[in-house]
Amino acid sequence: MSGYKEANFDGLIGPTHNYAGLSLGNIASAKNAGAVSNPKAAALQGLSKMRALTKLGCVQGFLPPLARPDLNTLRALGFSGTDRQVIEKAGRVAPEILANVYSASSMWTANAATVAPSPDTPDGKIHFTPANLASNFHRAIEAGQTSRALKHIFNDEKRFAHHPPLPGGVHFGDEGAANHGRLAEKHGAKGVHLFVYGEDGARFPARQKRRASEAVARNHGLAADKTVFVMQSKTALDAGAFHNDVVGVANGRVLFLHEQSFEDREGALAAIRAAAPFVEIIEADKRKVSLEDAISSYLFNSQLVSLDGGEMALILPKESEENARTKAFIEETVSANNPINRAVYMDVRESMRNGGGPACLRLRVVMSEEERGAVNQNFLLDAEKIAALEAWVEKHYRDRLTLDDLKDPTFMEEAFAALDALTGLLGMGAFYDFQK
Repeated sequence: MSGYKEANFDGLIGPTHNYAGLSLGNIASAKNAGAVSNPKAAALQGLSKMRALTKLGCVQGFLPPLARPDLNTLRALGFSGTDRQVIEKAGRVAPEILANVYSASSMWTANAATVAPSPDTPDGKIHFTPANLASNFHRAIEAGQTSRALKHIFNDEKRFAHHPPLPGGVHFGDEGAANHGRLAEKHGAKGVHLFVYGEDGARFPARQKRRASEAVARNHGLAADKTVFVMQSKTALDAGAFHNDVVGVANGRVLFLHEQSFEDREGALAAIRAAAPFVEIIEADKRKVSLEDAISSYLFNSQLVSLDGGEMALILPKESEENARTKAFIEETVSANNPINRAVYMDVRESMRNGGGPACLRLRVVMSEEERGAVNQNFLLDAEKIAALEAWVEKHYRDRLTLDDLKDPTFMEEAFAALDALTGLLGMGAFYDFQK
């Protein structure tokens, strides 16, 4: 196989995007709990980022929103009757449960799965393990639908292998690619997989368990000398780095991170260098960029993307440009002698207010030219497809959504109508349960 490139599959932000503050340890989510959201702006901002990456020459895909509200979960929890009655009862008796089943958190596809490209696996297939997201109720109900979406998009059994989410709940808590990175001299070479796990801090619990990372590595058949397991810094965790991708990102030959990313910094960097001697480590000194600066600006939750010709670009949130210290570090990085030579700032504020930056919104999948051809092409984007999705958003999304709106069964019907129209646009058939 030839022509290996990375593809970024972004979450297409759903019509129920809201600020319910459901995620413990996510400071931005807690800060904005109860605020009025703008689903239309959120989705258009996400599509604008996807358009920008296509203009950079990147392969850009997307994953569809999950069906929200999740009526199956409400019924399993004892709410009965017609769909409208289920919503009315939950809104009256348990509005906090209703908020959970309305969450649009699947937009952050960095949490959708862990991916191992074909050069790294014994059978030469790309392997996917959907994350069980066991740490939070609103996310733990995603795995089944996410698995269905991945199988729909990557549906060639000769080229793609799909594993079930890990069992065991929080004991094998798995948050997907948000705590995983791949280093390789080039995309088609055998890569080194960096798994970052956590242990509970003084303020916040860790979401990624070491035993979960080890299980994913086993299921994907990764070589022991090509896997590195390192512990996330408890200091970073308690500062609000609920996923490692808030303080570091790896791609190609580059590891871009904060000095306080790992609990044992020296040991972790030594292990990474031993497994990947080609790695170029670009690290922010805590005296120049504090953890508070890094987390509030989501500097390291940038997308680190490979461009044609060997260049690399950082796709950053506007917030990192507006912070003088993080902006200075970015300018220093781009002007230095390293592969990163471009910074692109994007407005993804609706996502940022819920604690998700550019890297949260994407799942990186390294593929050969032949593998890209085997993907469901409806989910690989060009300007025309992006324009069609933008028109769909303009037609179906609200520009103002409050938590009280979730109690109105009419909004449920609006959300389902939007998804029904999307499946028609994408030729998905009766993909969602409410359509069957």
